[in-house]
Amino acid sequence: MFAGTGSDVGKSIVATAFCRIFRQDGYQPAPFKAQNMALNSYATPEGLEIGRAQAVQAEAAGIPCHTDMNPLLLKPQSDHTSQVVLNGKPIGNKDAYDFWREGRVPQGSASPSGLDFRAEVHAAFGRLAAHYNPIVMEGAGSIAEINLKDRDLVNMSMARYAQADVILVGDIDRGGVFASVYGSMMLQSPEDRKRIKGIIINKFRGDMRLFDEGRKMLEEICGVPVLGVIPYYKDIYIEEEDSVALEQKRRQLAEGKVNVAVVLLRHISNYTDFDTLERDTRVNLFYTNNTSDIQQADIIIVPGTKATLDDLMELRRNGCAQAIQRAHRDGKMVIGICGGYQMLGQTVNDPEGIEGSISSLPGLGLLPIHTTITPEKTTRQVSFEFNGQECQGYEIHQGVSDTDEAILQTDHCIGTYIHGFLDNAPVIEHLLNPITKRPNPIAESPRDFKDQQYDKLAAHVRQYVDMERIYQILTHD
Repeated sequence: MFAGTGSDVGKSIVATAFCRIFRQDGYQPAPFKAQNMALNSYATPEGLEIGRAQAVQAEAAGIPCHTDMNPLLLKPQSDHTSQVVLNGKPIGNKDAYDFWREGRVPQGSASPSGLDFRAEVHAAFGRLAAHYNPIVMEGAGSIAEINLKDRDLVNMSMARYAQADVILVGDIDRGGVFASVYGSMMLQSPEDRKRIKGIIINKFRGDMRLFDEGRKMLEEICGVPVLGVIPYYKDIYIEEEDSVALEQKRRQLAEGKVNVAVVLLRHISNYTDFDTLERDTRVNLFYTNNTSDIQQADIIIVPGTKATLDDLMELRRNGCAQAIQRAHRDGKMVIGICGGYQMLGQTVNDPEGIEGSISSLPGLGLLPIHTTITPEKTTRQVSFEFNGQECQGYEIHQGVSDTDEAILQTDHCIGTYIHGFLDNAPVIEHLLNPITKRPNPIAESPRDFKDQQYDKLAAHVRQYVDMERIYQILTHD
């Protein structure tokens, strides 16, 4: 298990690296995270939902993703409530306090009363471990949240159940790495502390020799080896799941590029939809709710959201809705994906109050659709044709619109429920060629690009981590 001293220390990326390393070394690894909290999710081949990070890790391991890799997914809907997705299917919404204090599904939910989350994640691990070896486990947030220890499903309690050795990942870039690593270990029970067999220091910048003394000090005070110090990198592109990564994205227009403005929604989800477009050398893709920037952009994208009506109300309040409509009237291309697609329609209705207290709102009126939010959730992988070429994507959405079209196009506007829509070269060329008058100089497919990045990540981690000691930890009696 790769556990962390906190959120965004790099656990997911390190776990992804080891999924690829173990595969390269002839093993059959699989990722596992008992409980995840994220708005970035993915549809499995069976049409079920898991956290995006575990789908990425499965891809690095060269295997299809499965719900057993992330049996419990929490998708925040507000500061206090989340949709609970169990074994790939939503079972209702739950207040954060109730979830952490009870850990059980309440009466009247879509699942059997008293369903035990702990038993569910243990069962998922057992099924996964019967088919793959090793299991590359990932913790969540910090392993030292002692106030939540009795309800922990994903960190040390899961390590105990799986009899997993734990490697603690600390982020030196944010500062305070000695205190965070030492404190994380000292706040464990003696039993759990024995499970921590090593430390990885992540995101190091500068001359590695300057940390030689610090490495020795850390080993002395913690009593376990520092297995590696991994430098910060900028030239390896792995999909990020944590919303913290979104804060580091570009936020402004640029000259000499096709400016693509992704409207920054409060409940934005699946922003990895734009990674391929963002890497195109012709493009400056940035996130904004600045009305002037939206109107000046060449292409405006309204992304997915976990709260369509709430975000639609906010777009009207902050002026972005009007800016998008004006840009469209000026001939700018507007694209809506998933919840963004729903917003571009005529109306969005929620008669059962599934998303909250807003029952209905007019959309931006750019597409001839009406949407109703429904209890049923659509999750599936899809193939579709665009400009005569076959493309791939997936759907994860709540609600139905009154059209059978997978992709709805009008003058200067495209709407679709398909995530991954912009990962397809025919779509990107359709959008950019009229503006740039030149094709993308990079002809490789997104799949080939991803595969190269997993190999680059694995090589980077191999260079700076003591793999011999890692394998000694794995094979100990």
